Amino acid sequence: MDRSIRTTEDVLRLLDGLFAPEADRWTAGGAGWWDGFYADRSKAVPFFVAKPDESLVSFLDRGLVAPGRALDLGCGPGRNALHLASRGFRVDAVDLSATAVDWARERAREAGAAIRFHHGDAFAADATVPDGLYDLIQDSGCFHHLPPHRRVSYLALVDRVLAPGGHLALTCFAAGEAGMGSELPDAAFYGASGTSGRPGLHGGLAYTPEALRRIFSDLTEVELRRMRDEPPASPRFGEPFLWTALFRRPASGGPLAQAAEDVQAAQDVQAAEADQDVRTG
Repeated sequence: MDRSIRTTEDVLRLLDGLFAPEADRWTAGGAGWWDGFYADRSKAVPFFVAKPDESLVSFLDRGLVAPGRALDLGCGPGRNALHLASRGFRVDAVDLSATAVDWARERAREAGAAIRFHHGDAFAADATVPDGLYDLIQDSGCFHHLPPHRRVSYLALVDRVLAPGGHLALTCFAAGEAGMGSELPDAAFYGASGTSGRPGLHGGLAYTPEALRRIFSDLTEVELRRMRDEPPASPRFGEPFLWTALFRRPASGGPLAQAAEDVQAAQDVQAAEADQDVRTG
């Protein structure tokens, strides 16, 4: 008799176990599939190119996001992390795939970019990375590969690491594009399907603007639009079957923002003490 469910994390892990151990999950069972996906670098995959999202470039060029500390979720081969580093950000980048992280590290070495790469599940309860507060969370294609119940983990991560006044830059599948994201309702993903007899995510979840606004309702919408279609010769990545959005966390107010401010204040004190030790050592 199994009566082990006691916490929210226990429930999330139970739901994880309903899904086939392959792609479209941000848990350890999906890592092998993603490793195989990234193994052949010659594949004609649009986001294998070393180009940043056109939306990210636009946010920075227009001054909507200022340089600071950035976290790239689901960094893949590191194209957005590299651009953020080139624009003056201190960057942490995390991916479930060790193969992707290795590729990203190679690109960073070639570019001379000082980026901290992490291999692992950023949403796990025992995750050691990322830590601290970030002025920007950059996510191009991670969110739409999460099963519905893992949005809880995603929002918890945002609450934990996004600094007051910080931004979430998000790129995800847009509903209404045939073959580019499933439009099934959330509940439908928890029925048996596929050859394994276990649920899958059919390539990822598509979202409407209304759904994104509801999910991220604790944040302030700065911009939400279709990604621009960038031609092959463009130095930027852009595909019109994607939404691109920028949300901002309130600078103050509410218990989550206050807790984040307290963490930031403690980090500032530690940094000052470390600097003083260096000066007097």
